[in-house]
Amino acid sequence: MLVLLILHLVAALLAPLLVRWWGPRALYPLALVPAAAFGWAVARTGAVRDGGAVVETYPWIGQLKLDLALRLTTLSWLMVLLIGGVGALVLVYSARYFPAGSVGLARFAGVLVAFAGAMLGLVLADDLLLLYVFWELTTIFSYLLIGHSTERRSSRWAAAQALTVTTLGGLAMLVGLLLLGRHAGGYRWSAIAAAPLPGGRYLAVAVLLILAGALAKSAVLPFSSWLPVAMAAPTPVSAYLHAAAMVKAGVYLVGLLAPALAVAGPWRPVTVVAGLATLVAGGWAALRQTDLKLLLAYGTVSQLGLLTVVIGAGTPKAALAGTVMLLAHALFKAALFLVVGIIDHTAGGRDLRELSGIGRTAPVLAGVATLAAASMAGLPPLIGFVAKEAVFTAFTDRPLVLAVLVGGTALTVAYSIRFLWGAFARRPGVPDTEAHPIAAAMLVPPALLALAGLATGPAAGALGGLLRPYAELFGPAPEPLALWHGPNLALGLSAVAIAGGVALHLVRGPLAPALARLRFPVGGNQGYEWVTHRFDRVAIEVTSVTQRGSLPQYLGAILLTLVLVPGTAMLAARPWRTRVALWDNPAQLVVCVVIAVAAVLAVRARRRLTAMLLVGVTGYGTAMMFVLYGAPDLALTQFLVETATIVLFVLVLRRLPERFSARPLRRSRWVRRGIGVAAGLVLAGLALDAAGARRVPSISRDFPALAVAQGYGRNVVNVTLVDIRAWDTMGEIAVLVVAATGVASLIFERSRTGPRPRRPRAVTPGADRRTVWLRGGATLHERRRSIVFEVVTRLIFHTVLLFSIFLLFSGHNAPGGGFSGGLVAGLALAVRYLAGGRYELAEAAPVGAGTVLGTGLAVSVGTGVAGLLLTGSVLQSVKVNLWLPLVGHCYVVTSLFFDIGVYLIVVGLVLDILRSLGAEVDRHIEATGESERGLVVEREGDRT
Repeated sequence: MLVLLILHLVAALLAPLLVRWWGPRALYPLALVPAAAFGWAVARTGAVRDGGAVVETYPWIGQLKLDLALRLTTLSWLMVLLIGGVGALVLVYSARYFPAGSVGLARFAGVLVAFAGAMLGLVLADDLLLLYVFWELTTIFSYLLIGHSTERRSSRWAAAQALTVTTLGGLAMLVGLLLLGRHAGGYRWSAIAAAPLPGGRYLAVAVLLILAGALAKSAVLPFSSWLPVAMAAPTPVSAYLHAAAMVKAGVYLVGLLAPALAVAGPWRPVTVVAGLATLVAGGWAALRQTDLKLLLAYGTVSQLGLLTVVIGAGTPKAALAGTVMLLAHALFKAALFLVVGIIDHTAGGRDLRELSGIGRTAPVLAGVATLAAASMAGLPPLIGFVAKEAVFTAFTDRPLVLAVLVGGTALTVAYSIRFLWGAFARRPGVPDTEAHPIAAAMLVPPALLALAGLATGPAAGALGGLLRPYAELFGPAPEPLALWHGPNLALGLSAVAIAGGVALHLVRGPLAPALARLRFPVGGNQGYEWVTHRFDRVAIEVTSVTQRGSLPQYLGAILLTLVLVPGTAMLAARPWRTRVALWDNPAQLVVCVVIAVAAVLAVRARRRLTAMLLVGVTGYGTAMMFVLYGAPDLALTQFLVETATIVLFVLVLRRLPERFSARPLRRSRWVRRGIGVAAGLVLAGLALDAAGARRVPSISRDFPALAVAQGYGRNVVNVTLVDIRAWDTMGEIAVLVVAATGVASLIFERSRTGPRPRRPRAVTPGADRRTVWLRGGATLHERRRSIVFEVVTRLIFHTVLLFSIFLLFSGHNAPGGGFSGGLVAGLALAVRYLAGGRYELAEAAPVGAGTVLGTGLAVSVGTGVAGLLLTGSVLQSVKVNLWLPLVGHCYVVTSLFFDIGVYLIVVGLVLDILRSLGAEVDRHIEATGESERGLVVEREGDRT
């Protein structure tokens, strides 16, 4: 199973390249990928025939107890057949549907194959959290497929609406799954379903949230509005996503969870009421449509409501009927969507008011559509008839539900006839539609699907035997499926439904006014627009009140929330420690006094530079506290971070006024002081309480032994960062990369990987060029230069770089590491910039900051991937023994390469900040004429 998912991933990545090489013909070999999934499922028929399961489990995230747990059972086997079989046929169809040179075809091919892979992962996942991962992947890929025609506003709007509705439902479902997993003691569904679940309100809330996600995905009321709008997508997308795959995900989830949750309080009321309402509303809306594709879309909504009722009923008969209806619907609805695509291609439109006589000019196409529509209407001997009979039989003991099902089926018959009449009939007063020849590659896929619906009808007995294990999850095996059970209630109700549907079609003229009037006061699409508009208005109003552009107000609101919420909880709990040691030696008290005095003076300072220096004193004081507590690694990092922060402040302050703005009113000052003091007390209290709240031994007690035994290093801090908690570090360096990107984007919109500014050379008028201490030094005005600073910079720069590399390599066994070494190298670059300006920075670092950041991230991630390939575990360290001439035996730990990536990312971040807040500001000053004049500058190749 994992091989199938990897195969889809590889095919999706290669698809754009293949399409650029071969054009639409590349879709033929790509169709082999979902076809392989279909063939694999066929080969596993024997394994699931008697209720067995195919299971694969691969370790993934051990800390979360999340594995790649895959499981194939009867229901997922059926879904794999549909996902693979229909997916392969849709790709073959698309090879002729899209003309050569179609815009976005390469993206379409890759996304469609990726969507097929995500659907496979969804139906094969045994872990509920893994299922949710694939669930959201299908949401993203469907968004891209629905919005394929990016130049059309309707496509973008439809994609956004589908994404919004299904994502909100998915978030609700995630909360429900988390509640369910906590309630059941785990997220492996096979284990949850095997044990009885305790009832109660907790389970009821989880069920409601899960059903919200399932109903939103399958477009069941009140979430139906997105599916008809999604018909803006290309027809192959509609045939696959909205007939066989995506909209079936919600129905599949209901079927997967029903054996265990159908007895939960809200399950049956929600599925029955929502499903029946959708069945009737969707069928009635389909009768009003004049666009063939919209007619099928509302028909799909109606039948998804039917599937929700049947599969959610939680009885053996309904379960068997639901799985057969699931198969039948995918076959006939995918075929009909593909037929509409052919009509659109050959006739140039799909408005049934303008179509006439296509049945005569395209008899084969009309025959295929008739087979599929007959199955949709439930006529024998097609599989749709078998499914409809099974549905009626399953609800003979619930008369009210059965009556609504019969009425909904009559509507289905009516719009099935309307589809055939509108697409192929010859009508007086409408000129015959000219149809172009139909390519075999477009006709074969819907023909195969329609013939499959015809073949599976007589084979209902064998099909029922394959699907029986799923029905047995709910109780004793129901009566076997058959095409003919003799005269019975279900057959009579089928006759009533067919007669009612025919009558509805015959009275379509007099019925038209009623169809126009009898609708919801507000349509689903209008309701969605109203809701989103109201959200926008509320967001604007809230923003206008809270986002006033005042940083003190923002900080005050944040700190006040901190004081009120955690502070109130702390006072209510009163977790006070009985004894607190204020200090271990007098030096700590001295440092604390210095920090406090510096903080108070920083608040009272009127000059920005003074306040910045005083804040720096508090940072250096904190570093001294680390020294006194015996934490040299933390102290070193704090010293370096504080120094880098001071440099950053210097770069920013030169563009700000020397003094702070006018002081606020006396009352406002006291309010701010009060908030500051309260926030300080709350944070001190929380820190004190957290230190005494531990009830079990800390896992960090094992770190020293693990650092030597598994990390092969004696510096516990560094080994923790690059080995024991390397996942945390991976997330942190990703944040650093995002921060660097944000800094560069917010300050100036300029490339971070392009060429650096060319170095100018200073000359004296009438004299030859002369050598300078710093290559970029001549760009600074003489009043801004310091010869002593330049000389010292030239002397220490390379030594500092070597020291940074020493910290990098020694950090595994001594204070240092990639983060500290990167900060030292960054500070060396900062000194070069301060000594010689932006051209000197370009000489010192002739590469783009984006290149350095990307290389560092690639090295770190590559180390994790290498660990997975070599040891089977991501970021697993390996000790490599070496023998070097003149050195002898030594060893290298692979986590060193991870640390090198951290080193490069930190250097790239500092370089990005220097170029954004330093070099780019310099360039802006020069461009706006703010720089001091009087320096004669000659660029490379120019002469004065």
